[in-house]
Amino acid sequence: MSLTTEKMKAYVADIQAKLIAMGRPVIAEMFPAAYLNTIETTVKLDENGAFVITGDIPAMWLRDSSAQVRHYLPLTKDDPEIRSLVASLVKRQALCIINDPYANAFNRTGDELTHWGLSDKTENNTPMAWERKYEVDSLCYPVNLAYHFWKASESADHLDETFKKACETVLTTFETEQYHAEKSGYWFTRTNCPPTDTLKNDGKGTPVGYTGMTWSGFRPSDDACDYHYLIPSEMFASVILGYMTEIARDVWQDEALEARAAKLKAEIDNGIDGYGCVVHSEFGTIYAYETDGLGHHNLMDDANVPSLLSLPYLGYCTADDETYKNTRRFILSHANPYYFEGTAAKGIGSPHTPKNYIWHVSLAMQGLTSNDPEEINYLLDLFETTTAGTGLMHEGFHVDNPDKFTREWFAWANSIFAEFVIHTVTHCK
Repeated sequence: MSLTTEKMKAYVADIQAKLIAMGRPVIAEMFPAAYLNTIETTVKLDENGAFVITGDIPAMWLRDSSAQVRHYLPLTKDDPEIRSLVASLVKRQALCIINDPYANAFNRTGDELTHWGLSDKTENNTPMAWERKYEVDSLCYPVNLAYHFWKASESADHLDETFKKACETVLTTFETEQYHAEKSGYWFTRTNCPPTDTLKNDGKGTPVGYTGMTWSGFRPSDDACDYHYLIPSEMFASVILGYMTEIARDVWQDEALEARAAKLKAEIDNGIDGYGCVVHSEFGTIYAYETDGLGHHNLMDDANVPSLLSLPYLGYCTADDETYKNTRRFILSHANPYYFEGTAAKGIGSPHTPKNYIWHVSLAMQGLTSNDPEEINYLLDLFETTTAGTGLMHEGFHVDNPDKFTREWFAWANSIFAEFVIHTVTHCK
């Protein structure tokens, strides 16, 4: 059964017409399949709501599933079918968080026997968890989706008691992980795997000092952090804690929850201000990617979101913020160890994929955070020429040969490409 609605079809046709008028017929041809990829290929419905898989992996990541439907939010006010679908996903995600706030990905039921987590060692591996890599951003994304869904649809029906309980679980988890070594029971090890798939120090991670920030075991790439205060994720946490205070005040009228979220936000913000920046000899004051609160910093950026590149998109700062501009110049240069340049393309990749592989997600994010028409047009050119003839996005592709790529079916990349196209059509002159 197709979940695509008539309003979605009309919306796609309208964007296509505008792209053709802009002189982008190739992008116009690519747009429908990318825009509809999530709803046509990754959504499963059952009594617990919408279950949204990543594509070629039959599990639901809290991060990916949120990002995969974000480009549908503008339709939720006037399209009751899409509004119902997103609301059911928000509920499903809330139930997942309540079940296990330390899991990053979930099974549709507790009966699957194929999930990665079966052989992992961790303190509470539930059957619902596909994988139990604790990532701060995994708890940020559902709150971010629910907030923007509220604003787009002008309905707060999904901000119910179940979602409130999930928010309280997020707060408790973040507060606990401000004191990871002293208060947290979380640990994670995996054997016979790349080093980035497991945590050091018997699963507890490398040492950190108290900063006010909240500890993260893994990055949005699902790779282990080098230092466990992951600055882009801390910034995302700050943003969603602001959203949580607004929801607590305006929807729930819960002054205690509002104050709790505001207090935690202030502590994380203080930590970012005190530990999250370094002075670079070439680029000036920039944001670090990771720190440990003990004087160590990791200077890089990863294609996965939250990233340093994505900060304006996340709502942490504006694109003309001086520290962000310095950081952007750094991460879009060879000073960033994961910035690659070849004969076919240039952009940001990830240690999660091979060297010299750029991600379509990072190219779309570069466009979504740019005010430069020349840069935006260059990125649109890249999207036209780097899909290996499939017309759909991949995870990473080789800078010299886009026919070499990872993950043919990766819905998040298609969704964020569609979001970039919509942004270009509706906001860029």
